[in-house]
Amino acid sequence: MATQTSMEDFEALLNESFELTTPEEGTVVKGTVIAIEAGQAIIDIGYKMEGRVELKEFAQPGQEAEIAPGDEVEVYLERVENARGEAVISRDKARREEAWDRLEKAYEKEERVEGAIFGRVKGGFTVDLGGAVAFLPGSQVDVRPVRDAGPLMGLPQPFQILKMDRRRGNIVVSRRAVLEESRAEQRAEIVGKLTEGDVIEGVVKNITEYGAFVDLGGVDGLLHVTDMAWRRVNHPNEILNIGESVKVQVVKINKETQRISLGMKQLQADPWDDVESKFPIDSRHTGRVTNITDYGAFVELEPGVEGLVHVSEMSWTKKNVHPGKIVSTSQEVEVMVLEIDTAKRRVSLGLKQTQGNPWENFEAAYPPGTEVEGEVKNITEFGLFIGLDGDIDGMVHLSDIDWDRRGEDAIEDYKKGDMVRAKVTEIDAERERISLSIKALDESFDGAVDGIKRGQVVTVNVTSIEDGGIEVEYDGMKAFIRRSDLSRDRSEQRPERFSVGDKVDARITQIDKASRRLGLSIKAREIAEEKEAVEQYGSSDSGASLGDILGAALKGRDDE
Repeated sequence: MATQTSMEDFEALLNESFELTTPEEGTVVKGTVIAIEAGQAIIDIGYKMEGRVELKEFAQPGQEAEIAPGDEVEVYLERVENARGEAVISRDKARREEAWDRLEKAYEKEERVEGAIFGRVKGGFTVDLGGAVAFLPGSQVDVRPVRDAGPLMGLPQPFQILKMDRRRGNIVVSRRAVLEESRAEQRAEIVGKLTEGDVIEGVVKNITEYGAFVDLGGVDGLLHVTDMAWRRVNHPNEILNIGESVKVQVVKINKETQRISLGMKQLQADPWDDVESKFPIDSRHTGRVTNITDYGAFVELEPGVEGLVHVSEMSWTKKNVHPGKIVSTSQEVEVMVLEIDTAKRRVSLGLKQTQGNPWENFEAAYPPGTEVEGEVKNITEFGLFIGLDGDIDGMVHLSDIDWDRRGEDAIEDYKKGDMVRAKVTEIDAERERISLSIKALDESFDGAVDGIKRGQVVTVNVTSIEDGGIEVEYDGMKAFIRRSDLSRDRSEQRPERFSVGDKVDARITQIDKASRRLGLSIKAREIAEEKEAVEQYGSSDSGASLGDILGAALKGRDDE
């Protein structure tokens, strides 16, 4: 019984001894290089076990392995024995396990780690962190995009671990974070020495659309495009080149963000100081169009001084046209100063004022009564628009087209593009209106009435019988005798007692050349004849009756 117990104890002690003396698979063990042959190192890891490791596993990226017999090394034991009876060991895996332990501690303490970029992969680079391989994204290489990372390859340098996952074997590092930290310290020191208003020398480091970054000796300042010159600068490369030395003034320092704003124009005289004396109101100047917008065009009067020609001040006649159709960029134009606001640094300019008001110009060249000719530009329900000199229009109202026909009928004779003659009747330059008349060209009425006068009795032909009177014609002119003017006797004021073709004597009561109207009255003729008879043949006191007097007067006239 005692013998059995002692055997069990011996077996347990033997197993315990074996476990203590035999290294566990999947751990890192120490070994000694006993030989180097066929590109491999033969390593004795004790416990009567040897294994082989490729020499390249002992080399740093891009370097030769520095190992010799007798060197003590740590290797990773994968299996105690393979088919050849050797231990399966790896220096790479040993280094990796060793590195992961070290890197995890550094990650927890947020410490930097040493490494070297050794390869290029999609989206970035691979970094050897002393046995563990990490990924360096392209955006984390430098504070600014790097076109050529060649000079950085294989160079030992510090990195910051951004993320790591041992189970998946992923490590992401950043070189940029290290640079930014060191730059921040350097920046704080330099910024602390600067004050607003300082004038310093710098070197143009980078140029963008909105400005340029100037290196002030370890810290960058932004020189915005609007602070480069008093004049308009479309792009910074018009003034600066990369690598050029420039003198700048510190305009603003933001202590919190440590951003520095710089200016160049602040070192030059402000042209706005004497704008009012150089460009008085209503003065004319030649300037250059620098920019065109929907609402107008900017014109440079001198470097640093621009004025706006609002779209409403560009043309007398082109009201709804884009400014780009009137002027072009870089064009030299003559403008008039309309208003100056030095506080807002604004100058209002006028382009049309230098060209003269076309309606005033037209009035001087074509006063009312002048005959003009132009093309029908537009036809509306109330008249014709005729194109005139000076790129302006005149209007012929419906009532001014024809003497005899309704305007709605007469306008049918015209179409766009027709050349027509008309007479200027009225010009209102302030309201930009010109009134024309086509019918005023017909002066036949003036010639026809030159030989007659008011009060004269004329013989007319009846051409039409209407309810309100009769229409008659005299020497080619039409006139209308109203019902009340048909007779002195009310009972005879009946249009139907006349027939078309009758010849009737009527007295001229009115001659209106403007409206080409002739006023006629049979009643006025009868009254005038009665008055004349009374004066000639007697009076109301003579005892003769009115009938006798009129009879004698009419007989006397017939005898004549």
